[in-house]
Amino acid sequence: MKDQILNLIKQYETIIVHRHVRPDPDAYGSQGGLVEILKASFPDKKIFAVGEEEPTLHYLNRLDVIEDHVYEGALVIVCDTANAERICDLRYSLGDQLVKIDHHPNEDPYGDLLWVDTSASSVSEMIYDFYEFGKDKGLTLPDTAARLLFAGIVGDTGRFLYPSTTQKTFDIAGELIRKDFDRNDLFNKMYEVDANVVKLHGYVLQNFEMDELGCGNMIMTKEILEEFDVVPSEASLLVSVLGNIKGMKAWVFFIEEDDQIRVRLRSKGPVINTVAKKYNGGGHPLAAGASIHSWEQKDHVMEDLRNVCRES
Repeated sequence: MKDQILNLIKQYETIIVHRHVRPDPDAYGSQGGLVEILKASFPDKKIFAVGEEEPTLHYLNRLDVIEDHVYEGALVIVCDTANAERICDLRYSLGDQLVKIDHHPNEDPYGDLLWVDTSASSVSEMIYDFYEFGKDKGLTLPDTAARLLFAGIVGDTGRFLYPSTTQKTFDIAGELIRKDFDRNDLFNKMYEVDANVVKLHGYVLQNFEMDELGCGNMIMTKEILEEFDVVPSEASLLVSVLGNIKGMKAWVFFIEEDDQIRVRLRSKGPVINTVAKKYNGGGHPLAAGASIHSWEQKDHVMEDLRNVCRES
């Protein structure tokens, strides 16, 4: 599959790389890392990273703004996006051919060419794997790409703490840090938070709920977010906090936005992406997300999550 993707890349003069909405470091890292590799390897090609920017990730990368006509005869690659409906910038369908590179379960096999590896810790890890495959076939890894890929791996492994971290993950991280970028500066920018987010962190620890099954939840209404002057994307950064609670099996954050309620699911064992799928979501077995449109649906999500915990 890597060989087919590389051959496609060599055939096209214009390559446009997308990723998912509401991006995280792996979305930015894999998208930007691939673009930087391709720019360094094929300086005569026109290569773009597109999508709506996430201000909290500006420290990682800035995206390109292109006109619709640029898609004519272009190769489009989508990174780290399980479902077509979650691709950021719907113009992805305007290209000549579409490639999917992802590490989530392949529930929506969109695209003309698919490379899905659910054993990979992150798509950033896969992009490095792609470079390793092609380094004798013309691919170059610049420092800028190494920084982005390292950030993506760190982000999706929870600083190498999540079960998805393998020896291969550590080996790749070890190769990436041989490149010239400031890891301390990167870590600071990834994990420093504003004082208001720290205060919300305290609120979470004081107000979360956990039942006798080890099923937990945290509700963040718009009023709570306004009280702490925090936006939903910042509140989402706290979802892993409850993983340190003894006896907690699986938990969910309900984060209210203007038009929906984001459902962020996490687990220390029970498979919870099955719950996410019931609410037009998806993700990994132990980390998934969905959306609901009323607080009444929250009770249904909690009952489904309790059933998962009960059966584990």
